[in-house]
Amino acid sequence: MSQLRMPIESGVPDPFPTMHPLMKKNFGNWKYHDRPRPGVLHHVAHGGDQIWTVRAGTQRQMDVFTIRKLCDIADKYAEGYVRFTIRSNMEFMVSDEKKVQPLVDTLTKEGFPVGGTGPSVTMIAHTQGWLHCDIPGTDASGVVKALMDELHEEFVNERMPNRVHMTTSCCQINCGGQGDIAINIQHTKPPKINHDLVANVCERPAVVARCPVAAIRPAMVNGRPSLEVDEKKCVCCGACYPPCPPMQINDPENSKLAIWVGGKHSNARSKPMFHKLVAADIPNNPPRWTEATEVVKKILRTYQKDAKDWERVGDWIERIGWPRFFELTELPFTKFHIDNWRGARASLNASTHIRF
Repeated sequence: MSQLRMPIESGVPDPFPTMHPLMKKNFGNWKYHDRPRPGVLHHVAHGGDQIWTVRAGTQRQMDVFTIRKLCDIADKYAEGYVRFTIRSNMEFMVSDEKKVQPLVDTLTKEGFPVGGTGPSVTMIAHTQGWLHCDIPGTDASGVVKALMDELHEEFVNERMPNRVHMTTSCCQINCGGQGDIAINIQHTKPPKINHDLVANVCERPAVVARCPVAAIRPAMVNGRPSLEVDEKKCVCCGACYPPCPPMQINDPENSKLAIWVGGKHSNARSKPMFHKLVAADIPNNPPRWTEATEVVKKILRTYQKDAKDWERVGDWIERIGWPRFFELTELPFTKFHIDNWRGARASLNASTHIRF
């Protein structure tokens, strides 16, 4: 019996053992690529070799039966080579154009939409949510399911001004990523402390050190070691909850969704940008998250109608200005958009002349 290879726990795994032979042969030697249709990439090498890549959307958190079904499709209709994208799409590689349409038809029939290339709404990147994470304020994967049900047509078509990367995060301290549109949770009340459990569960110095605004300090409550929160300093970030679960930050009424726009990691055509808050205090309302979905759709439709070709969401907003953005999207400008936290005097924006 051969010795099993020990897993590599860090770094990027070597892609070559599972790479399609034509991709391996022409690595770094491609002449050009194009998109014959949404969801299909076509690469041509300098030597004349061609390869087609079919991108299918998945639900990311997949059971073993779904994975086996996708692998069976790869064996029967593709050439047995697949890879996952960072947004959990599965890509099938074929070297014969005649195999593309049967593969697309089969994937669509089995419930895996083909798309997500070019100027479209890509699959939403999301965190683990209630299924796996120990500190979520909402279920990120549920929000994604509700949104993509509404945005399916924008995934399988290429009719946006540019690609739209969307992200969701079930808390603000671990997984919130930059995106053209991002949906994150916001806690609006300080944590509720179960003082009977703190001494048994929490390492108090570590909890005190974890707070980014020094709002937590040791205390004696009912004769037992515990913690207390200075609510004037607290920014309701939730950083204290992971090391100390008795400091419960989640609240069915006061944990809200917020939507941010304009983030971008790449430096293509413009510099990377941070996303900015445009909608807050949105009810965290499973299972369909209708209020958040309506806000996202409103932003997307406005961007689709008003932006120029190749403008990302952030580029579009920089061109028209933030006042015009709020006017076009009909989103209310509220107190949540003003940075009035007293601990950040350098960025305080509290004059009568609101600056953007």
